[in-house]
Amino acid sequence: MSSDPHHSIISGLSSDVLEHTEVKVSKCYQCGKCSAGCPLSEEMDFPPSVIMRMLQTDNPDLEEKVLRSFSIWVCLTCEMCFARCPMSIDIPKMMDYLRERSLKEKKANPKAKEIVAFHKSFLDSIKYTGRLYEIGLFIDYKARTLKILDDLALAPKMLKRGKLNIFPELIKDRSGVAEMFKKSSKKNNT
Repeated sequence: MSSDPHHSIISGLSSDVLEHTEVKVSKCYQCGKCSAGCPLSEEMDFPPSVIMRMLQTDNPDLEEKVLRSFSIWVCLTCEMCFARCPMSIDIPKMMDYLRERSLKEKKANPKAKEIVAFHKSFLDSIKYTGRLYEIGLFIDYKARTLKILDDLALAPKMLKRGKLNIFPELIKDRSGVAEMFKKSSKKNNT
């Protein structure tokens, strides 16, 4: 890892992806199998193979388009692309990094507003309880999207069937989870 604060400016986003995820975008030879197998490629502004090519160019304008793309948010990280890739490039891992980078730089695509809200709500649930707390996730997501009444009728049915717990189930070592988030935040800020 570089301690140079200008490292990302000098070497480009592909270098940052490599540094933070060990994903080497230069290994991609554009076979297109990732895009062909992606269940959401038609919903994306740039399918996975195009994202890879945009990163390979080290062109700042294209890197900006990647960070502002809808593609990085609509990616399910289902790993179909990874399973199909003849070079074993972990595109889902790279997409996770690109999402965090996009958030950090306040470049998230406006079309992804609800996805970003869910992303933040999900991570906050894990951060504070050590595991997913569905009601907390639901409330946080609804507050972030201001869609308070949508799906509200489902909650009583789910509570009655035992699908939702009123109180979060806390893991024993929540401080360990908090430390993981702290380390991850430090690593992504370098």
